Amino acid sequence: MWFLSFSNVDDVSRSMASKTQVGFIGLGNMGNPMAKNLIKHGYPVIASDVFPESCKELQELGAQILDTPADVADKADRIITMLPSSPNVMDVYTGPNGILKKVKKGSLLIDSSTIDPAVSKEMAIAAEKMGAVFMDAPVSGGVGAATSGKLTFMVGGAEEEFTAAKELLSCMGANVVYCGQVGTGQAAKICNNMLLAIGMIGTAETMNLGISRLGLDPKLLAKILNMSSGRCWSSDTYNPVPGVMEGVPSVNNYQGGFATTLMTKDLGLAQNTATNTKTPVILGSVAHQIYRMMCARGYANKDFSSVFQFLREEEGQ
Repeated sequence: MWFLSFSNVDDVSRSMASKTQVGFIGLGNMGNPMAKNLIKHGYPVIASDVFPESCKELQELGAQILDTPADVADKADRIITMLPSSPNVMDVYTGPNGILKKVKKGSLLIDSSTIDPAVSKEMAIAAEKMGAVFMDAPVSGGVGAATSGKLTFMVGGAEEEFTAAKELLSCMGANVVYCGQVGTGQAAKICNNMLLAIGMIGTAETMNLGISRLGLDPKLLAKILNMSSGRCWSSDTYNPVPGVMEGVPSVNNYQGGFATTLMTKDLGLAQNTATNTKTPVILGSVAHQIYRMMCARGYANKDFSSVFQFLREEEGQ
């Protein structure tokens, strides 16, 4: 079990007693391992999730589980949220049982969801009215990096609050980068994910061409790509072809990881931003259409690397 990774449970308990409580809301594929790393670093965690079953594992590790975000805000003055979309963030912060109903003055609120930068700015204004500080800190690295504590955080907010935020985020990530005022973290993340989607589609198309049409061995082709100029994260760390790599969703029927529906959402955010700023993003637009098609064809809950499987099925293979 996970808690066996602690070298000494008593030491962790003593460490917890010396650190103040941290609230964590949203215990999905990313939030769960992130909260675990806070516990591992000695922080007592107070958590909540709309799905109670998501809380059981964390509760076994010593976290206190409460019913609503408001309840968490009543107990903790540092809260991290990790939620699927803009509407979820708005509800968790400003809804009838939201954080801002019981937030303490001076609280630090860090949102690691990937959402519309405009919503981050709205939440910051709402938090400021209640005497709290809101920062956006979306992440990159996926479930593997969340588990190993090697995420990259892109942080937007008041620069004078960055040190306090970094103290917590460094427990969950290897890189914590200050981007500017509220919303700039989201801006950086949206740009990253648009490139990620384009790169994954390119990797999937390349692997499909080499394997299906040109008769190359999948592992050999991946090896050559990864020692050549075509190398990218999707080829060397998160390969979409089943059997090429261990520990990635493609070897588990594309279960877990980063859902296609979430990638589609992020690409939609990029498209909206591009439209509003009159910026041409031709490949980003095509990527968005491909992932929207995948959602309509039953891939919504599969990892976004399932675009490889989608391409093969489109060919009738």
